[in-house]
Parts: sequence; structure tokens; C-alpha cells
Amino acid sequence: MHAICSDLEGVFVPEIWINVAERTGIDELRLTTRDISDYDVLMKRRLSILDANGLKLKDITDVIATMDPLPGARQFLDWLRARTQVIVVSDTFVEFSRPLMEKLGWPTLLCHSLTIDGSGAIAGYNLRQTDGKRKVVQAFKRLNFQVLAMGDSYNDVNMLKEAHRGILFRPPQNVIDEFPQFPVATTYDDLKHIFGKILKRD
Repeated sequence: MHAICSDLEGVFVPEIWINVAERTGIDELRLTTRDISDYDVLMKRRLSILDANGLKLKDITDVIATMDPLPGARQFLDWLRARTQVIVVSDTFVEFSRPLMEKLGWPTLLCHSLTIDGSGAIAGYNLRQTDGKRKVVQAFKRLNFQVLAMGDSYNDVNMLKEAHRGILFRPPQNVIDEFPQFPVATTYDDLKHIFGKILKRD
């Protein structure tokens, strides 16, 4: 049996923080795990920017409420879920995810959580577990699943390495250059072709 572990942002939905940056005009919030490989460094930087600009959780969730999945994402996810188990493994937060999960048909999501203070500001973040994406793959392997994984950023690499097969989807050139061992897909049709062959063969 197979299990597919997939990233969320950049695979099924747009990058949340880039949308927040565009809405607020704070260009530095455009940085993502495509740019900074150390997630702790990235999140501390984000929280510092939010604090300096007086932005609260509602400012971010108001942006998220206007976002839609990437074109074709829901249809591809439905196609995939009809054929095997799909688990979305993301470095987003429970407090951000609900509107997007609804638009994707409520796939299983494993992610992190935030600490919100009395004023509604984001006071901190809480990892579900460190290196969580890789550990999810390890857990499914222990359950005797053949694990396939896909993602687009530095924070997906350990998951892709741990899986029986890892695929990069629409990654930036710097990630392609650093990890040439992974095949690259640029469209959902590409992914259907790759996964279709694997699932049929195995």
C-alpha cells in the first residue's frame, strides 16, 4: 500500500506569507522556506516583523480568507485521493489552515500551532515536533506503507529524502540546483503521469 505525503503551500495553495506581504506592503514578509532553509530563523524573523508593524492574527487570517487553491489543485488532489492515501504535511499553523482546507475538501493535515496573546497578537509558535515532515514519513514506513513525497522548498527536502520516492513540484532554481537527485514536475498533469505510473506498477 502507498501513502503520499505532500507539502501544502506551493503545491496545493499559494504561499500564505507572500500574500500577506502583498496585502500589507511589507516586502520582507515575502521570504519563505524557498529562501531561508532554517525554519526557526525564518519564523522568528516573521514574528519580529509582525510585532514591529502591529499586525495580529486577524490581519493574517483576513488575507487567508481571500485566498483560493492553485488552479487545478483541488481536481488533482481529488484524483490522487481516489487512488491512494494522501496526507498533507505542512509547516503552516492550525490557526491559518481552516479556510484553505475547506476549499481543498478537507484533506488530512498535519501542521503546527500558534500561541496567541490576549490582544490577538501572535506571541510564538509551537512545532508539532522537530523535523516533523521526515518523521511522518518514517512513521508511515514503520506501518509498511510505500511512501511517496512531494514538496517545493528546503523544508521539504528531509521528507523527500526519507520517502521511498521524492518529487519536487515547481521548486525554485536554487532548490533544483542543490538537490538534483529529485525529479521535477511543473504541472499537475506531470504529477499524474509520475504517480499514475508508480501506483500502477507497484
